[in-house]
Amino acid sequence: VPTLRERIARIWTGKRDHGWQRCGQAGVLDRISGPVSTTRPVGISLSVVTEFSHVLSAMPVIAILRGIRPDEVSSVGDALSRAGIRIIEVPMNSPEPLESIRILAERLGDKCVIGAGTVLSTRDVDNVADMGGRLIVSPNTDTDVIRRSLEKGCIVIPGVATATEAFDAYAQGARYLKLFPASTYGPSHAAALRAVLPEDAHLLAVGGVEPGNFEHWLGAGVDGVGIGSEIYRPGDDAVTVSSKATAVVEVVEA
Repeated sequence: VPTLRERIARIWTGKRDHGWQRCGQAGVLDRISGPVSTTRPVGISLSVVTEFSHVLSAMPVIAILRGIRPDEVSSVGDALSRAGIRIIEVPMNSPEPLESIRILAERLGDKCVIGAGTVLSTRDVDNVADMGGRLIVSPNTDTDVIRRSLEKGCIVIPGVATATEAFDAYAQGARYLKLFPASTYGPSHAAALRAVLPEDAHLLAVGGVEPGNFEHWLGAGVDGVGIGSEIYRPGDDAVTVSSKATAVVEVVEA
C-alpha cells in the first residue's frame, strides 16, 4: 500500500508528465511548455513559483496560525520549520498580523514561504507584501485581490467552492486554488473539481482537514492541505506546536 508521501509524489510526477519538469539546483518543479500566462502570470517571478512548488511538494501542509501574537510568533515559526512545515500563513484577523508576518519573513524568509490568510482587499495585499510576505490566501475569489497579488510578485490562493469559481480564479491568473470550507464539500467534490481543472492548476483543501482524514483528501487528488487548530490554537506555546506539527508530518510521511 503506497504511503501518503508516495501518493503525493505520484500527484506531482503526474503533473510533470503533462508538461512539468525538474529545473534548478533544488530540483523544483515548474511548467516550461505552453504560454507563460497559463503558469506564470505577468508580475510573478519564476523563482517564487518554483520555490513554492518545491516546498509544497516536499511537505504539502500549510500551517495556519490564526490568533498568533507577534511576541510568540518567532518561537512558533522556528518549531514549524524544524518539524518540516515550511509554508506559514498568518490570518489577517489575528492580533497585529502584519507585525507577525514581518517577524517571520525576517527570521525564516530564507527557508520558509511566509504570508497572510483571510486577505480581503488590495490594501491587505500591499501591506503584506511590504512586510515581506510572499503568500496571499483568501476565503473567496476576488479578482482585484488576485491581480494585485500577482502584480506584487506573490503566490495567491483564492478560495473556491464551485467549478465556476475555480475557473474564474484560474482565468485571473491564480494557479493555486483553495477548496473552502473543504469539509462542507468533501473529498468526492475535490476529486470532481480536480478532474476538470487544467493540469497546471493546484487544488488545496482547507477547513475541517486533519491528520485523521489526510488520506481521503490526498487520495482525491488535492495537492496540499491547510491545517489550523491541529497545529496551532491561540495560547499554544512552541513546545505544544512542535509536538502537533511533528505529529502531522509523521502522518504524511508514514
